[in-house]
Amino acid sequence: MIAAVYPAKLAGTIDAIPSKTHAHRLLIGASLYGDRTRINCAAVSEDIQATVGCLRALGSRLIRQPYGYFAERMDFQKDGSPILDCGESGSTYRFLLPAACALGRPSVFRLGGRLPQRPMDELFGALEEHGAVISGKGTAEMTTGGRLLPGVYRLRGDISSQYISGLLFALPLLEGDSEIAVAGPIESKGYIEATLSALRVFGLDMRLESGRIKVPGCRRCGSVGEKILSVEGDWSNAAFWLAAGAAGGGPVSVRGLDPGSVQGDREICRILSSFGAEIKESGDEISASGSGLRGISVDASDIPDLVPAIAVAAAGAEGETVIYNARRLRYKESDRLRTVAAAINGLGGEAEETEDGLIIRGKGKLRGGTVDSFNDHRIAMLAASAAVVCDGPVVVRGAEAVAKSYPAFFDDLKKLGAEIAEAY
Repeated sequence: MIAAVYPAKLAGTIDAIPSKTHAHRLLIGASLYGDRTRINCAAVSEDIQATVGCLRALGSRLIRQPYGYFAERMDFQKDGSPILDCGESGSTYRFLLPAACALGRPSVFRLGGRLPQRPMDELFGALEEHGAVISGKGTAEMTTGGRLLPGVYRLRGDISSQYISGLLFALPLLEGDSEIAVAGPIESKGYIEATLSALRVFGLDMRLESGRIKVPGCRRCGSVGEKILSVEGDWSNAAFWLAAGAAGGGPVSVRGLDPGSVQGDREICRILSSFGAEIKESGDEISASGSGLRGISVDASDIPDLVPAIAVAAAGAEGETVIYNARRLRYKESDRLRTVAAAINGLGGEAEETEDGLIIRGKGKLRGGTVDSFNDHRIAMLAASAAVVCDGPVVVRGAEAVAKSYPAFFDDLKKLGAEIAEAY
């Protein structure tokens, strides 16, 4: 799909979509440790559908309802070798690989896009040291065997918080206590806290203290009762609207966001304020507007997913914005340091890659032009929302990539006042 987005000042209010981060965690927690759980999550994305499909393959009773999903605890005695189609969802893959190994069920993981090439060696090593057998590494179809044993699982803290989250989901299934020991600085702590918070809902009270998490085992049984849960609004995708409001004048408001959320990407409010934007909070509604933004420095170690949205504000600012500690972006759906720079440069801006980040020299305006999404949802959203600071239209090739996390993105863009022409 090709989408042409014409220059326009965006203004108005939209509802936040359900958080992919929160939905993954509630669905997995309910399937492994819940009894009967209603999960309110009216809208879903390709990544969430991948997690649901994989959980069903493992034996979870997940029923789609108009409000979201009804979940019953997984049938741990289910026979057979499940096929887990992860699509291009890194969260699905990294969260459920340890669970499959803990269940001791030979499984096939099907991996799409760049997923087979994304870093996994650290997690593979930790699992294999404790009884897992993994073959087909780095290919589109990987198989697992063996069964995990309890013990001390050692990981580096600067690789991926998803490794730690995957172990947090899996290790309570083992017949014995375990510990996760994280060496060095821990990046993206907010995502680990999101996992711990979700598991507490299902009776697993674990804490990250001094780089260690003690994980109680023997949790396949035990009742936590019936629960009604709601997926939070998504800060990661709301960041594009807030950045567009800040860069293009606004005001743009997003309703349904929790300012007290453990989602680390709520930091977008502080970052946009540092650019000079006006951020207002009224209950669960956040609005952004701005003029005369100035470049800043951003440490992205805990907020890598915000970098494409930050790039929109940086392009609409005057002066240099330096983004650092973002090396992990090279291993996302695209090499996001390269593709963010390509998007900004393709629209007439000036962006330069560094080893672990970006330098964006803002001019307050962009020319417009054509951007390839590289099949990366966040690059497609960056390009489309950057139209607020462009003199000419923005043509997004591969615009359908937004379906990975935000299928209604272009519908919401129209609600805020954009004119869009689409071709398939």
